[in-house]
Amino acid sequence: MKKLLLISGLLAPVSLLAQTGSFTVTGHIGTLNSPAKAYIDWMDNGSGKEDSVDVVNGTFQFKGNSGGYTYARMALSHDGGGKQKAVYTGDVIYFYFGKEQVVITSKDSLANAKFTGSKVYNEYVAYNKAIGGTIMELNKAANAAFSHLTPEQQKDTAFVNVIDRNYRKSMQLRNEKQLDFAKTHPNAWFGIVALSEAAGGKLDLPKVEPIFNAMSTPLKTSDVGKELEQRIAAAKTIHVGAAAPEFVQNDVNGKPVKLSDIKGKAVLVEFWASWCGPCRAENPNLTKQYEQYKDKGFEIIAISLDDHKDKWEEAIAHDKLPWIHVSDLKGWNNAVGRMYGIRAVPANFLLDADRKIVAISLRGEELNKKLAEIFAN
Repeated sequence: MKKLLLISGLLAPVSLLAQTGSFTVTGHIGTLNSPAKAYIDWMDNGSGKEDSVDVVNGTFQFKGNSGGYTYARMALSHDGGGKQKAVYTGDVIYFYFGKEQVVITSKDSLANAKFTGSKVYNEYVAYNKAIGGTIMELNKAANAAFSHLTPEQQKDTAFVNVIDRNYRKSMQLRNEKQLDFAKTHPNAWFGIVALSEAAGGKLDLPKVEPIFNAMSTPLKTSDVGKELEQRIAAAKTIHVGAAAPEFVQNDVNGKPVKLSDIKGKAVLVEFWASWCGPCRAENPNLTKQYEQYKDKGFEIIAISLDDHKDKWEEAIAHDKLPWIHVSDLKGWNNAVGRMYGIRAVPANFLLDADRKIVAISLRGEELNKKLAEIFAN
């Protein structure tokens, strides 16, 4: 606990949350040139933004607006292989910055870069030190432990299970430190960040709600705070036996669709995205179940967490998904997703004909058995 309190002086006052304005992020990475390209995705007060620039003599620069504390993902394509390759298999970093002139410098990569000019980034580093590191750092440590095993040990589940147990323990300890951090920093931005992340998908109300209630009003009314408040509300009201909350969202043609428009049918409210591998992998099974039960009173309404209409429509067409599709194209800030407390996809809620929730997050054979049970007669 003392360790957490020692860094409180590094945390900016909450008044910064109201500030908006321009920022620059300048990178100096070795001597890279065309076809190298840099990409950035960032959140500006709950709204997702993205940009890309060419790298010239190792230098690139991004400019934009910041709501005071901005979370970003930056990827560098050294060989011009494109954004997706850079993000998922290449040189990528995640960080916070503010209304600042940030400089990122390295001889070879983003992964080894040093940051200067960002007070917010320094706070982020101090926060991560207090909670035991970032998730990526813990993953890296687990992967390193695995790589140090002999080929024979890597095939031995006993050795692998030890690494897995240690990883899970480190994640649990990190979670506990985040809750402690949130308790002891009710006025600091990374206090609400810690609580939001520690709350996770299966929110523990007795632990999380009192800490949230003790936070300062500017934090609770920030976009992160509002999203967490919605998850707390969802944890109280959205459960098996409860009525599914009403929602309305536009389909691919811009026509509003209400959940209550689907009358007298069992409905699967399915949250997914075109970029979600596990979601796409489940689509063949959903298609099979839909074809089997649609004439017996089964419907699917799929809410996409995409933010690009073309990719959303391409996925629907490619996977041949004949059910109802809606989205507001706001990514993780999808209004229905926030209402239902969605923190990961795939996720779903199975409703009966009276719109009562009968099951949550069923996939594969578990979903198939439940549908067979519902439509047995």
